[in-house]
Amino acid sequence: MNNKKSQGYRVYFFLMIVLLVFAVVLSFAQRNKVYYTKAELAKDIDLGVIEKIIIEPNADNRTGTLSVNFKSGNVKKLYVTDITAMETELEQYDSFGLFVEDIPRENWFLSYMLPMLIVLIAGVFLFVMFTSQSAGGGGGGQNSKMMNFGKSRARMYRASENPTTFNDVAGLHEEKKEVEEIVEFLKNPGKFAKLGARIPKGVLLEGPPGTGKTLLAKAIAGEANVPFFSISGSDFVEMFVGVGASRVRDLFQDAKKNAPCIVFIDEIDAVARRRGTGMGGGHDEREQTLNQLLVEMDGFGENSGIIVLAATNRVDILDPAILRPGRFDRKVVIGSPDVRGREEILNVHAKNKPLAEDVDLKSIAQTTAGFTGADLENMLNESAILAAKSDREYIVQDDIKQAFVKIGLGVEKKSRIISDKEKKITAYHEAGHAILFHVLPDVGPVYSVSIIPTGQGAAGYTMPLPEKDEMFLTKNKMLQDIQVSLGGRIAESLIFGEDEITTGASSDIKKATKEARKMVTKYGMSKNVGVICYEDDDDEVFIGRDLAHAKNHSEASASEIDKEVKEIVDSCYAKAEAILKDHMNVLHSCADLLLEKEKITREEFEALFV
Repeated sequence: MNNKKSQGYRVYFFLMIVLLVFAVVLSFAQRNKVYYTKAELAKDIDLGVIEKIIIEPNADNRTGTLSVNFKSGNVKKLYVTDITAMETELEQYDSFGLFVEDIPRENWFLSYMLPMLIVLIAGVFLFVMFTSQSAGGGGGGQNSKMMNFGKSRARMYRASENPTTFNDVAGLHEEKKEVEEIVEFLKNPGKFAKLGARIPKGVLLEGPPGTGKTLLAKAIAGEANVPFFSISGSDFVEMFVGVGASRVRDLFQDAKKNAPCIVFIDEIDAVARRRGTGMGGGHDEREQTLNQLLVEMDGFGENSGIIVLAATNRVDILDPAILRPGRFDRKVVIGSPDVRGREEILNVHAKNKPLAEDVDLKSIAQTTAGFTGADLENMLNESAILAAKSDREYIVQDDIKQAFVKIGLGVEKKSRIISDKEKKITAYHEAGHAILFHVLPDVGPVYSVSIIPTGQGAAGYTMPLPEKDEMFLTKNKMLQDIQVSLGGRIAESLIFGEDEITTGASSDIKKATKEARKMVTKYGMSKNVGVICYEDDDDEVFIGRDLAHAKNHSEASASEIDKEVKEIVDSCYAKAEAILKDHMNVLHSCADLLLEKEKITREEFEALFV
């Protein structure tokens, strides 16, 4: 109570100071008008530098002000105690051609009342703002500083507000088993305490975007029936030094009040990047925020009932201190789902969508290798949009196929006008890719081939259809990928000659070169270079640490690497060229069919080999 009274007195005192400052400034503004004398006026009239004089009477019509406008554009003012006498004196200067303008008495409201009214409104506004800040800060202190910038921005979901459970998480069987003990601890902590077991303080959910990290965190809280604090890593960091650390303290204070609970920090790499990697050393705002986060996680009592979950797809750039035991004790890797997981995810997202009888979710799961849960949800959503645009009340298999192409390659630009020559070049280019996809054993088969331009700037596309999930890439698979990438350029060269090759293969060449360089520098697949890694896994350049970082190999090694990369690409080019020469009849037939139909399916393409 005393704190509130003293804070109220401080607000009133501050308001009085503000009003006093306004009054003093207003007074000086009025006084500053008097800085010109009659003697200076007479002298300036004699010199002929004055253009006109304006008489401004006050409310009494006796006193007033002369506004003297100079030919140079300057204006000076002279305070006059007797307007009538001054007018009489000015008559003697008629020969100078001065223009004397008599302005009526000044507006009393604009001169006096309006400034006072502005000061009063400003004072009321400041009073309301500071009193509301005082009330919102819970008695002042750290939380009300800097207009509540230091308060946590985490959103708390009470147990009744979070209906998400493990039933809503599909395709993550092993991952759910890893976190089940956390749920059990939050439900029955005494069971673990009796055996002297220490539950992990923090769990790091690692995986590519869209794999369900945030959903799994919500499901853990929903299963345990405990409050769930959710915040993004970027919400901690501000331009003001110390604000992020204050928000971390406030977040964990709220969590302790609501224990047992779960604190979830999404995209934690925004605040927990490795220290010492910026030009500002260890004293910038982000690193102070990280330091406070480390301290708070250390400050938990054992089995205090607070579990910190964090999600990231860049675990390689996190500070080692946050990954040590006692902070994030456990890492749960959440990767792209396998074929069984994709089918389960499709079933979850198809619950509220009417599907036609021809829709086969199992076959869709088989044809979407590499898709994440977010990709599958997006594909079904796009399918529903396509069905609605066609005025249908249900989704058919063709809607899903169109959505599959749209997500993978972009919207087809069927209205774009293309010359016959460009169409023909594109048809042979895509036919070259398609034949290699079909003939080479580890890269096919073909899903569809098209010469319709797409939203990603491609003149056409050849979409393969992986029929199985692969954990590893073999050397043969990578070499065949390079051959397929070069197939379009080779087909152009065989049909139109070296002088007519186009820039359409630029992205294919880039992809092939990148793949070959990885084989040499990262995967140790070159006999001449050896089983040595020349490529740093850390793709991001940290200015503070790597600005003066030297290459980890000599110029001679770099020359050997370039030579080996070229040899791999040249070898793949020769093999792909030989395959296309052996299937010239299919190359012509495929190009003709594409020119006729613009887009062909797997069945239509494979029929050309019969």
